[in-house]
Amino acid sequence: MNWISTLDDLHSHYGHPAEAATLKVTPHLTPAYRAWLDRSRFCVLTTVGPEGTDGSPRGDDGPVVTVLDPQTLALPDWHGNNRIDSLRNILRDGRVSLMFLIPGANNALRVDGTARLTAGADLRSRFQRDGKQPRTVIVIRIAEVYSQCARALIRSALWTSGDQSQGLPTVGDMLREISEGGIDGKAYDADWPGRAALTMW
Repeated sequence: MNWISTLDDLHSHYGHPAEAATLKVTPHLTPAYRAWLDRSRFCVLTTVGPEGTDGSPRGDDGPVVTVLDPQTLALPDWHGNNRIDSLRNILRDGRVSLMFLIPGANNALRVDGTARLTAGADLRSRFQRDGKQPRTVIVIRIAEVYSQCARALIRSALWTSGDQSQGLPTVGDMLREISEGGIDGKAYDADWPGRAALTMW
């Protein structure tokens, strides 16, 4: 394998970015970027820590983040599996990236910045649902925000290729395989919808 190992070698395989590719980067939310975030119910949060990187899907039934000001976002940490990989990473290395997607839109919006965690009652209470609050809130200070080229979503036909989930292994299938039959995968899958309904928030 002929590995690329220097920046000069890497750059030799690519041209220069077009003006729009660099002009679109801003250190704060513009009105158009804010409108995108207000419509996005889903993002992927990427963090980095001593053990490596972590990518965590985040979703909500409204905007997935709340804009506190043009350079600050708040992301509630709703109920999950208690692994808290992303949160541990943020405590040790605050660098984060978020990619926001909206069904039907072939562009994405990217935010890079630094994050901190708070369990402050005032901020947690802003996200209250049915008497429940997130245990913590991730507060992100924006370093740069920009739109992402649509080519990847167009190539993959992500929003137009229909439901492709038929026949996929379920989480129960995966757990049964990994545990070599120690976990009853069918029972796990059958119980999951009820567990999820009770622990969504």
